[in-house]
Amino acid sequence: MKPNWKSSLCLGLLLFPAAVFAQGTMEDYERAAALRERFQGLVVNAPESANWIGKSSRFWYRKAVRGGNEYMLVDAATLAKRPAFDHERLAVSLSSAAGAEYSALKLPFNSIGFVDEERALEFVIAEDRWRCELENYACKKLGPAQLQRRGASGGLPGPRYNFPSEPRPSPDGKWEAIINNFNVHVRAKGKRESVALTADGSEGNYYALASLAWSPDSKMIAVYRVRPGYQRRIHFIESSPEDQLQPKYSSLEYAKPGDVLDHPQPVLIDVTARKQTVIDNALFPNPYQMSRPEWRRDSRAFSFEYNQRGHQVYRIIEVDAAMGRPRAVVSEEPKTFFHYSGKRYRYDIDDGREVIWMSERDGWNHLYLYDGATGRVKNRITTGDWVVRGVDKVDEAKRQIWFQASGMHPGKDPYFVHYYRINFDGAGFTALTEADANHQVAFSSDMNWYVDTWSRVDQPPVSELRRMSDKRVMLEVERAEIGELLKAGWRAPEVFTSTARDGKTDIWGVIIRPSNFDPLKKYPVIEYIYAGPHSSFAPKSFGAWHPMRSMAEIGFIVVQIDGMGTSNRSKAFHDVAWKNLGDAGFPDRILWHRAAAAKYPWYDITRVGIYGNSAGGQNSLGGMLFHPEFYKACVSSCGCHDNRMDKIWWNEQWMGWPLGPHYAEASNVENAHRLQGALLLVVGEMDSNVDPASTLQVVDALIKANKMFDLLVIPGGGHGPGGAYGERKRNDFFVRHLLGVEAPDWNRKNSKPSTAGN
Repeated sequence: MKPNWKSSLCLGLLLFPAAVFAQGTMEDYERAAALRERFQGLVVNAPESANWIGKSSRFWYRKAVRGGNEYMLVDAATLAKRPAFDHERLAVSLSSAAGAEYSALKLPFNSIGFVDEERALEFVIAEDRWRCELENYACKKLGPAQLQRRGASGGLPGPRYNFPSEPRPSPDGKWEAIINNFNVHVRAKGKRESVALTADGSEGNYYALASLAWSPDSKMIAVYRVRPGYQRRIHFIESSPEDQLQPKYSSLEYAKPGDVLDHPQPVLIDVTARKQTVIDNALFPNPYQMSRPEWRRDSRAFSFEYNQRGHQVYRIIEVDAAMGRPRAVVSEEPKTFFHYSGKRYRYDIDDGREVIWMSERDGWNHLYLYDGATGRVKNRITTGDWVVRGVDKVDEAKRQIWFQASGMHPGKDPYFVHYYRINFDGAGFTALTEADANHQVAFSSDMNWYVDTWSRVDQPPVSELRRMSDKRVMLEVERAEIGELLKAGWRAPEVFTSTARDGKTDIWGVIIRPSNFDPLKKYPVIEYIYAGPHSSFAPKSFGAWHPMRSMAEIGFIVVQIDGMGTSNRSKAFHDVAWKNLGDAGFPDRILWHRAAAAKYPWYDITRVGIYGNSAGGQNSLGGMLFHPEFYKACVSSCGCHDNRMDKIWWNEQWMGWPLGPHYAEASNVENAHRLQGALLLVVGEMDSNVDPASTLQVVDALIKANKMFDLLVIPGGGHGPGGAYGERKRNDFFVRHLLGVEAPDWNRKNSKPSTAGN
């Protein structure tokens, strides 16, 4: 009887194990290091997002072409398509003006802006803004670019309220408000003498100018009086600065879970009567954050948003100007958390007489229409076992909403984003996208046209111009070609699903194989993990390159999975993370791995490693500590290993307040004694995102428990896996502990294969 491939493989394992598992060799490393360059430039006509020009019917986009990138211009009204400008002339002129060498298809910017009625282009090179006239292609530097500041998530201020700010002028231009000796003063515009409107401000209870808001009629002021909280600082020693021999010391203000926060108290001031009314805080007794007061256009009231400490109460508060009485327009009071940093949406209609509000109150993220006067829900706008992912436009006149959603198509990937339109009353539901893929839509300013760009991990991008009136495709703008990429050995990630711990929910992830994949071999598996509850993370759109590919090329199967506890599914799916970040979806992830191993004999479930950075650093080490029977090797970088040590806004969002025993139960520090497998910890000494002490406290606990592990500290390093050196250490670590072979001796070989940045 002729032996089958399985019996042949077993015989090979017994006689020639090294030959069968020829992985992790110098040849594998070199191929991995060259993989990104090997694939680079082989996808052509791949469009990036469309950008509409002002109120016109024209849009521009950038696409990949052989040799670089090209900017294109399309007129939706005429369907004409052409290069957005003369690339060669611009390259020549810009090279001369900048004293550098640029080519037509490799220009030094990634985005453009049409200005002066499309007679000129503006763009940013490095930190400078440039302008080129399209009539003669004369280019000149305009000066430093104004970099966009990052605001707090959800449009709310940070926990502190005393930001420096300029005097606040009144809308009628006659007055300006200032803070003098911690109190609110007003003065005539252009004058130095001021009049005090308050007298109860002090260092320990100051009026915050940054919060001050004039009423539109210039008669009233709403402002916060703030009792300061604890100003925690974390400290750094930069051991090896580039500009001096001796180390440098620095510190950073950094609030952590449990810290006492600033406490804002709204105060209403009648400027003419010089009278102040302290607003009763029964509806907002324990603020984590309160947004800056915003006045109604008719000056009848002001509103603000209140996020209660612990994130289980979130309200829109309106205060009437006549009496200073507060009321709740909207009150969210979930049993777990209100995802204020990712699922908060508010749109006031008719000066607040109606409000569009986003809520997960029925178990799915949806839109509701509120009566702003009574605080009652007038009607649901969207409904169903699917989630709203964002709102693109609200048209008050037509009473219509354009929005994004996912999970509406049974049996399809529930994370794919599609676009829709609906009326305020929930009628007129219209799908704007069709393809079974992840979509990104750009709407014209008049909403008469839209460009739909869609792709999947196994489907290169397609871009279509559609007419809003009938959703008809007017022009296939671009369709990417990957023939040369396939010839170079590229293979698409495999989308794989299994069933979660509840026996019914589907769990989605991707499998990445090496380009020289051999189904007769057995491959160790490495999971790249990031289980932060603020989003979902497994790739959904096409990409010729991902860093996971270079790791797979060395001789591994690399996967990424979204387990329970991550976002963009049902509220119940998300709530697994509540006071339980140590879970990280591992019961679902392990079932997913087992399902893959049951289907594929080359998927070696006895050799599974895991790695991640930041929250993924916490997750990866957590996998080793809480599931040592499954995960055998781990590389954890810059992990927030104890949620009491990390930034307050992220950790209290999911772990709650006040702090309780669940913080210790999820802590990698408290559970370090559980370590059984191989561990490499990586930390940057200057990490300003996660306190580096978080990793060193794990080190301390491991030493006290007499556990063996590896540690890499990156001098001057920030919040990352350690650059090229850290990437190589990670790869070598998995080669040694999962493939069972020694990594190349880099010190002696004097060769430098690296996958950093790949």
